[in-house]
Amino acid sequence: MCSSACYTNQTFVDDDGLARDSSNSVTSDLPCSSNSGVVLDIQELKMATGESDVPPLSLRFRFRELLLGDQTSQNDDRVHVEFYVNENTFKERLKLFFIKNQRSSLRIRIFNFCLKVLTCLLYIIRVMTDNPVQIQNNPEHIVDGPGNTSSSSSEINWKLILWVDRKEPVWAIQVIVASISFLEAMLLMYLSYKGNIWEQIFQVSFLLEMLNTVPFIITIFWPPLRNIFVPVFLNCWLAKSALENMINDLHRAIQRTHSAMFNQVLILICTLLCLVFTGTCGIQHLERAGKNLSLFNSLYFCIVTFSTVGFGDVTPRIWPSQLLVVIMICVALVVLPLQFEELVYLWMERQKSGGNYSRHRAQTEKHVVLCVSFLKIDLLMDFLNEFYAHPRIQDYYVVILCPGEVDIQVRRVLQIPLWSQRVIYLQGSALKDQDLLRAKMDDAEACFILSSRNEADRMAADHQTILRAWAVKDFAPNCPLYVQILKPENKFHVKFAVMCLFLPLDHVVCEEEFKYAMLALNCVCPATSSLVTLLVHTSRGQEGQQSPEHWQRTYGRCSGNEVYHIRLSDSMFFREYHSKSFTFAAFHAHKKYGVCLIGVKKEDNKSILLNPGPRHIMATSDTCYYINITKEENSAFIFRQEEHRKGRGHDNILPSPSHLPVHSIIASMGTVAMDFPNSNPTGEGDKLAPPTENGAGGRRPSIEPVLEIADSTSLLPCDLLSDQSEDEITLSDEECSSATEFVKGYPPNSPYIGSSPTLCHLLPQKAPFCCLRLDQACEHVSFEDAKAYGFKNKLIIVSAETAGNGLYNFIVPLRAYYRPRRELNPIVLLLDNLPDEHFLEAIACFPMVYYMGGTIDNLDSLLQCGVLYADNLVVVDKESTMSAEEDYMADAKTIVNVQTMFRLFPSLSVITELTHPSNMRFMQFRAKDCYSQALSKLEKKERDKGSNLAFMFRLPFAAGRVFSISMLDTLLYQSFVKDYMIPIARLLLGLDTTPGSGYLCAMHVCEADLWIRTYGRLFQKLCSSTSEIPIGIYRTESHMFPSSESQGSVSTEGWDDTREKKEEPKVLTRSSSGSDQSDHPLLRRKSMHWTRCLSKKNMKRSDHALNISHYVTKQKLHLSRRSEREELTELVRNRMQHLGLHTGECRDTTNLTASDVMNRVNLGYLQDEMNDQQNSLSYVLINPAPDTPLQLNDIVFLIRPDPLAHVPEASAGWKSSGRSRPDTPELNKI
Repeated sequence: MCSSACYTNQTFVDDDGLARDSSNSVTSDLPCSSNSGVVLDIQELKMATGESDVPPLSLRFRFRELLLGDQTSQNDDRVHVEFYVNENTFKERLKLFFIKNQRSSLRIRIFNFCLKVLTCLLYIIRVMTDNPVQIQNNPEHIVDGPGNTSSSSSEINWKLILWVDRKEPVWAIQVIVASISFLEAMLLMYLSYKGNIWEQIFQVSFLLEMLNTVPFIITIFWPPLRNIFVPVFLNCWLAKSALENMINDLHRAIQRTHSAMFNQVLILICTLLCLVFTGTCGIQHLERAGKNLSLFNSLYFCIVTFSTVGFGDVTPRIWPSQLLVVIMICVALVVLPLQFEELVYLWMERQKSGGNYSRHRAQTEKHVVLCVSFLKIDLLMDFLNEFYAHPRIQDYYVVILCPGEVDIQVRRVLQIPLWSQRVIYLQGSALKDQDLLRAKMDDAEACFILSSRNEADRMAADHQTILRAWAVKDFAPNCPLYVQILKPENKFHVKFAVMCLFLPLDHVVCEEEFKYAMLALNCVCPATSSLVTLLVHTSRGQEGQQSPEHWQRTYGRCSGNEVYHIRLSDSMFFREYHSKSFTFAAFHAHKKYGVCLIGVKKEDNKSILLNPGPRHIMATSDTCYYINITKEENSAFIFRQEEHRKGRGHDNILPSPSHLPVHSIIASMGTVAMDFPNSNPTGEGDKLAPPTENGAGGRRPSIEPVLEIADSTSLLPCDLLSDQSEDEITLSDEECSSATEFVKGYPPNSPYIGSSPTLCHLLPQKAPFCCLRLDQACEHVSFEDAKAYGFKNKLIIVSAETAGNGLYNFIVPLRAYYRPRRELNPIVLLLDNLPDEHFLEAIACFPMVYYMGGTIDNLDSLLQCGVLYADNLVVVDKESTMSAEEDYMADAKTIVNVQTMFRLFPSLSVITELTHPSNMRFMQFRAKDCYSQALSKLEKKERDKGSNLAFMFRLPFAAGRVFSISMLDTLLYQSFVKDYMIPIARLLLGLDTTPGSGYLCAMHVCEADLWIRTYGRLFQKLCSSTSEIPIGIYRTESHMFPSSESQGSVSTEGWDDTREKKEEPKVLTRSSSGSDQSDHPLLRRKSMHWTRCLSKKNMKRSDHALNISHYVTKQKLHLSRRSEREELTELVRNRMQHLGLHTGECRDTTNLTASDVMNRVNLGYLQDEMNDQQNSLSYVLINPAPDTPLQLNDIVFLIRPDPLAHVPEASAGWKSSGRSRPDTPELNKI
């Protein structure tokens, strides 16, 4: 049809076929052709209408034409074009209906398939109603031929082969079906004709169609041939072809693409059925002239033959049927192997890709999706062990979506019955909607997207993670995301995607943010990394309980403490503390139940507050966050009445170890049974009785009770600020002048978007970039080394490859406003690559922050940056070494360099970051170290028991001197069940600062504080005086390690202790000799008599000889070690002289001071230089029992309340009046 206005220039042809000009007047009654594409010429139109000329345009139109320009040529070229006119032909319409259109062609193929199946059923009906005797007695069916006259007519009756007994209804139906099939075949041949008719005629499907349809059509015109045999059973092959085409059209119609495996299985099954059906029908028909087998016997014979069983009870008797069997076997040997080969290939490809997660399972079961770039066995096991550690998600399924092929080790693990039923591996990309559909992402409960931290280009790895997060959000907007980002500057992109969809922002973990903040706190709060790692791991506290050593049992039991939450009105722990202060609730909950209350969240405020202080009044709608061995819902409470008095009053909180607040904690199957006295926490037992002896100097050793409601007269207003004012007042003139150079404020330049603003100590004006270089003098500063600066406090050195934006989070916690000014440590950044101006702009506002170029494997760089004046050296894992050819070799260079520094500078505390946690065993490696071997065996036992913290007993980790960022992967996994874990971890590490929320700090227990005696009394002391909440202890204690010498040396050195025992020297002598005489009984009997005779005479002589040998051995060992130490000391002194540095601080390692020894002890290493037998180890105790005794040099982890929260108006007068807060000499803060 013509369009609504076919036109050329100003003349239009409307739908009614009349030509009109622009003034809508009828120009002609010329019809417009409906076939289109017609271009009407103006001149022809004028001639048809009789118009001689076109009237000239008016002045108005001429003026308009003058303004707009001459567009006549453009209008003359405008034509009307109709597209796809070739599809309007009759053949194209038929082709569109029968072939091209998916839905209509699908209906045609289904109809064709039904016709072929119907013909096969009609054949079976004809066979069932066939009567060969009637055919043999019918003379009309006798045809002259060699089969009826030759001598073989007695064996093969060809008449029975050529003619059948076909009933009239069956014949009529077959004729109708054949006619329809014939017409359809001819029509499809006509539609698919492409110029070569013979190619279409000799197609197998067309020949079969003609063979099964033409004879029936002929019988319509020649009735005597109605009973002629037609091999209609061959239509089964046409039905197979129609079924394949039908399935293909069905997949196209429903847009199903992953169906190759299903198609191949269907083709194989159809091929087998067609072979069996063809053989059955063919043998049955040919055997009509022989044994006259039934259809069932023929089927039985075919099944037995094709299955290669061959019983032989049913066999073909005549040669035509035997020939057919041979042909069918040959066809089967050719066709079936090809089908099976294709099936096996597709099966192997399916195993690689992982198949699909069915929609039915996704709707009836719960599952989460794990998206990774490359899946390794360590990552998989960490995720599965932590994810399935929670009881309520045991029924969840894990669908892994990874673009790479499954690793051999991963495949082996996924075949374990424990995981094979719950973990599904799919090979695919999160950027493809097809793969997301396979994983049923829209029905998933959550999606974990992990970055590949082993990539050489970590920025590119983050970009891939961001695209995955965007793709998942685009496909499934309601699916919660749990994303791991490596670089902090890339966190903004993921947060922006989540924020746009109004989803929570707390499901993003930035690796470098947490890493640098944790390493920074390790310098001021030892073992913070171990503390946080243990808190974010799921454990029952059963690790190490079978160990014979007490520290391992205590350390393992306390490691089971985790962070939980509960509403106050639903809590048995905290319900009774409604309308009381937070500090009161925290102390009495720990006293009565053994739980540590660390924070709350108000109902009208979404922010979590850590230790909001005593001014916060607990409400029933508050959500409480506490540390305990398990959550309250899994706890059983057993109340019992205590025995009345028995000569003991209730004036003490902890009168004896037998009357503990928590009498028994039984961790079994996730349930804790607590047995405690049914006493009122607000009764008379709130005060400690003073000890029998008083402290030195007449100090009153009593502990004040914790008040239910905060009393403004008893609380210290703005505690930390007063502490700082006190520091400023008591400083010397020189120190005051330097202290006044610092101001408090927010850093003006943040290196990336998304960093939380933190109030810090800042310089009044930014330092010039040249002044930040430690090893180079400038016009402002003439110093060239750390010694010349004359720092009052020890240095903190950070060794990193590049100055990334994450390094900013190392500086901020160390310059936070709550750090006393006099305790600020200078920070030196030892960088392989010099920083850019953007990074220098961000750190120029912080006081005492410097940088220099160098590496830790260069002794000159270490000496120039002031390693001799440093307390802590932080070694950050280098990005360039993370991707090694052998995965676990990525830490090789770091480990060797750290061991070198340890030998050169034994008093230096080295905090190391490793790529793989399993490599931490090399941080204190010594050949034949018996204790390390014992710890290795303990680690293997705990891993076999299914522990997620098998590495926790390694001494470097327990001491907090080794850290791996992969340990924090569990933080992201736990956030699926505990959505508050990421905010709490950020608050503890100082990454976020919420008004009113406390911060993590530490307190050192000195000798003057030991009168407190127990951890429970310390809890009360802190709550009543400074409102601080202790959460754990970092303990260093001496330990007797076994000797690490050889068997011979062990025997010699142990002689002094065992010489009084008469049997042990024989054993020791035998072990040292290593004789093989035990293999010769006769020689052993002869030597025993000689030994007994000489033993009495030579006992004294042997004692003296062994003593001399022992002394000589120790002297040689001492001299060799002395020589090694002197050599190292001389090396350091020479390098310092070469660099022009002052050598007065280069001391011999043999003359270590007490502080050096303690720093060395805190390393967690075995001290070769001091003593081979007497050593110390350090470990963390999270939320220990109230009766845990305090020890000298214990470091207590505290959550101190925010000093800027609820600042009273009178606090401004503290500094002006010169008053200081009450003296508490027992609390020495770090």
